[in-house]
Order: sequence, then structure tokens, then C-alpha cells
Amino acid sequence: MAKFSHPDVFLDRVDQELGVSEWVHIDQTMIDTFADATGDHQWVHVDATRAAQEMPDGKTIAHGFLVLSLLASMSYEIFEVDNVAHTINYGLNKVRFTAMVTVNSRIRLRQTLASAKKRDDGSVLLALNAIIELEGSERPAAVAENLRLLFPQPA
Repeated sequence: MAKFSHPDVFLDRVDQELGVSEWVHIDQTMIDTFADATGDHQWVHVDATRAAQEMPDGKTIAHGFLVLSLLASMSYEIFEVDNVAHTINYGLNKVRFTAMVTVNSRIRLRQTLASAKKRDDGSVLLALNAIIELEGSERPAAVAENLRLLFPQPA
């Protein structure tokens, strides 16, 4: 895990890869729990019998938003910043789901710092290129630009 001493350090690290998370196993329990939490019970996610007959790989697939929702927890494995009062997820740009994540697949996050800007309130706005890799696939499961605001500890 990369450790940074202060949010301002990112101002000089644009275009640098920050790191890669551990692999996360996507099992049917995780998919079903997400379906229950969101009310999205589309058969491609929760009906293994039908998926075996009708899906290209014969398996259920994870919700795209399930894959995307893991971005935060995987990002916490990649880097941490000292002297931060709090951090806010500011949003996402350019989100694309580029490969199906079948049940029992593994994904991980690779992050690069696309930009870092100091704001008038003292916070630093990070734009992180997030690539959610799918083990064994040339195409990632998803790509996005993740925006995060880091608020430094008061002096």
C-alpha cells in the first residue's frame, strides 16, 4: 500500500500509477445479496438454472453496479493519506462496463492519478483513472474516472 504524507503530495504525482488492489472473489451469495439490497433481481444475475441454458458462459453475471460499488473498498487497499480530516467520494465520470463478470470470477482495481487540483477551500480534488480488471480477460470489467476530495487536517 502506498502512503502519502498529505493531500498536497498528489499535486506532483499526476499520471503516476498509485497501485493495484488484491483480487476480490465474486460469488453467488454476493450477487444475491446485492440483488436483495437494490431490488434488481433480473434473471441474468440470480437464476443459475436459466443462465446455464441461456447465457454465453452458462453462468450468472454480477450486476455492473455491484462491480462498481466495490471500487471504494478496493481503492482503500491501494493508498492512504496522512493529515486528512476527511475524504468524500465526489463522483464518477466516463463509467463503462466493458466485460461481463461471471459468478466465481475475480476482479481487482488498478488506479492511476489523472489529475490533482487544489481548491479554494484547501481541499485537493483527485481524478483517479480506475480500471477494474477481470482475471483471465483482456478486457477490464469496468473503467471509470473516480473523483475524490481530500480535506487536510486544520493547521
